[in-house]
Amino acid sequence: MSEDNHSLGQRVFHRIREDILSGKYNKNEELKEKTIGEELGVSRTPVREALRQLELEGLVTIIPNKGAYVVGLSVEDIQDIYEMRSVLEGLCAKRAAVKATQEQLEELEEILYLTDFHVKKGHVEQIVELDTRFHEVLYEACASKVLEHAMRDYHHYLESVRKVTLASEKRSIESNNEHKQILDALKERDAKKAEEYANQHILNTIKNIDSCGWDKIVNNTENK
Repeated sequence: MSEDNHSLGQRVFHRIREDILSGKYNKNEELKEKTIGEELGVSRTPVREALRQLELEGLVTIIPNKGAYVVGLSVEDIQDIYEMRSVLEGLCAKRAAVKATQEQLEELEEILYLTDFHVKKGHVEQIVELDTRFHEVLYEACASKVLEHAMRDYHHYLESVRKVTLASEKRSIESNNEHKQILDALKERDAKKAEEYANQHILNTIKNIDSCGWDKIVNNTENK
């Protein structure tokens, strides 16, 4: 496969994966190669390759002579991702406490101010976008390409879940306050506190979902 074809295949793969994780497609919905190809302006070949790659990730199942269907994330998948993320999020913050630049700290602070504004206005979409950016900057600040890549994937995998949880004003306020704790630790260059707060931030998210009910969260993401 040429470099151009490989690059095209990866773009198609990431686009379809993003659409699945954002809730564009419902669980068990058929992913038609021709329709997706026309939508993305590509032939069926890169779409077919992308679907095979998504099957390896467990997001799609391909039934011979029938087609490709959305599997999505189960309750168990989401629980696993959050548990793994809680540990790695702490490690990321621990490193960021040492490695973060002043510009990154200032951007994190700006994100917190903007989030406060949008929480008061009830702008869920902006809150989710800012939550994503906060964590992206944190991952960049850890100065580890391997860790950053893993964390971005985990965070992205939970996009539809985060949209549901952050739609709650109570949780969005709590989440931003937890972000403030993490940032304060980063400013103090306190790696131990940063790790502790980041780890607890994810654990608090798990507790929040526990109180709502995992099945309810998953059902809401599938119906979006």
